[in-house]
Amino acid sequence: MGDSISIGYTQRVRRALGDEAVVVRPMREDGAKAENCAGTSYGKDHIQRWLDLEGGPFDVVHFNFGLHDLKRVNPDTRANSNDPEAPNQAPLEVYAGQLRGITCELLESDATVIFATTTPVPEGGVRPHRDPGDVLRYNAAAVALMSELGVEVNDLYAFILPQLGELQRPVNVHFTPDGSEALAGEVAAAIRTAFPRFAAPKR
Repeated sequence: MGDSISIGYTQRVRRALGDEAVVVRPMREDGAKAENCAGTSYGKDHIQRWLDLEGGPFDVVHFNFGLHDLKRVNPDTRANSNDPEAPNQAPLEVYAGQLRGITCELLESDATVIFATTTPVPEGGVRPHRDPGDVLRYNAAAVALMSELGVEVNDLYAFILPQLGELQRPVNVHFTPDGSEALAGEVAAAIRTAFPRFAAPKR
């Protein structure tokens, strides 16, 4: 469950897990394309629908919110903005509060919940504007919340950061196919450790 970064690695996670787990993600109404779960302002209104996908319930929910929350928007129209002085879509305090509500709903579903940190924003002025420093602030708030709630954290930010120059598209928050493959490996590994029955067989 996540934004376009997770869309990029979902199929690869499916392939990595094979018959170890059934991987489900939100899809658009026509079922043809993956749904972008966007930010917490959108997620809080749709989390129950996503938990009911394919009849639910789920053993594991791996999720992320943050990259849309921290992007800048026009304060009047709420449209994406390239202005560094424009406000975040969800200010940090709003993000933290909405993320708490979403996470609590996930925990109430009895799934094992894993939160993935938001991947880095590169320097150079991505569009719409996102401040690389905001990623650190939003991730810190999210990690503190997950620690309070006893939720495992899959630190995709720390994992991908040393490889950013090779695996992220230039001046773009999205990743190359190799980058999505690398992220998928981390996500699959986190899911495998959630329950003993998901453990990968030793080779």
